[in-house]
Amino acid sequence: MSDPSSAAPLRSARRSKREQVILFLLAAAAAISVFVTVGIVATLFGEGTSFFKDVSVTDFLFGTEWQPKDGKWGVLPLLFGSIKIAVIAGFVAIPLGVGAAIYLSEYAPERLRRIVKPVLEMLAGLPTIVLGYFAVTTLTPTLQNVGVIPDGQPFSGLSAGIVVGLLILPLVSSLSEEAIRAVPRTLREGAYGLGATKPTVCMRVVVPAALSGIVASCVLGLSRAVGETMAVTLAAGLLPSLNPDPTAEVQTITSYIVQVVRGEAARGTTQYGSIFAVGILLFVLTFAINMIAVRIVRKYRTVYQ
Repeated sequence: MSDPSSAAPLRSARRSKREQVILFLLAAAAAISVFVTVGIVATLFGEGTSFFKDVSVTDFLFGTEWQPKDGKWGVLPLLFGSIKIAVIAGFVAIPLGVGAAIYLSEYAPERLRRIVKPVLEMLAGLPTIVLGYFAVTTLTPTLQNVGVIPDGQPFSGLSAGIVVGLLILPLVSSLSEEAIRAVPRTLREGAYGLGATKPTVCMRVVVPAALSGIVASCVLGLSRAVGETMAVTLAAGLLPSLNPDPTAEVQTITSYIVQVVRGEAARGTTQYGSIFAVGILLFVLTFAINMIAVRIVRKYRTVYQ
C-alpha cells in the first residue's frame, strides 16, 4: 500500500507547477498587450514627427482650412467633423440606450428580456461598412424625402451620426443595464415600503444610485463614436468643413486616414506623415475621453455591501 502522506506532497508539487505555468502565461499575455500598445504609440509619434518638420504645431492645431493639395493643414475641420458625428450619435444612443436599460432591468419580464437583450446586442455585431451602406442607400434618401436633407446631397453628417448612434447603442445599453441591476434590491424595497410608485423608485432611487455606471457607459460610447471609420467614410462624405449644420457633408479624422491610405501618398511625404499626425490627435482625444470615464467611475462609484 502507498503512503498517503507521500502522495499529498507530490500532488501539491504538480499543482504548484501548473499554477506557475498559468501565472507565466497570464503575465506573458499582459506583457504582450503592453508592448503592443507601446509599439503603436511609438509608431504614431515616430512617424508623426516627420510631418511636424514641415508643418508647425500651431498651424496644425488651430488652422481652419484642411486642403492638403494647397498646403493648408489646419486640422480643426476634421476634428469638428469627428466631434459633430459623435454628438449626433450621442443624441441617438444615450436616450435609447439608457431607456432600454431601464426597461430591461426594471420593467421587462424575464422571458421578454432574454429575447430583447440579444437582439439589441446584435447591432454590435453588424459590420460598420454595412451600416454605412444602410445610411447611403436607405437613411439618407428617407431623410431627403421628408425634407430634412436637401435633394441631390448624397452625403450627410446627420445620416452618419444616426448610424454611429445605432452602432454604439448596444454598448450604452448593456453597460447601463449592468450598472442598474447592480443596485441592491433592498433600496427598491425600502422605497416601496415608503409608498413610492415604480416610476418614482426607478427615477429617484435606482437611476441616481447607478448614475456613475450610466455616465461611464455614455462616455465610453462617445469614445467609440469618435473613432468610428467605415460608416462615416461612406455616409458623411469627404468634405472638410466647419459648417455647424448637422445635415451638411463633413469629413472626419478617420475618413481622412482611409482616403490617404487608399491613395498614392509616397512614404516620407508630408501627406503621408499627415495620417500619423491626425492619428496622434485621435489617440489623444479618445485617451482623454476614456480617462474622463475612468475618473467619473472612481469618483462617484458607490459600493454596496
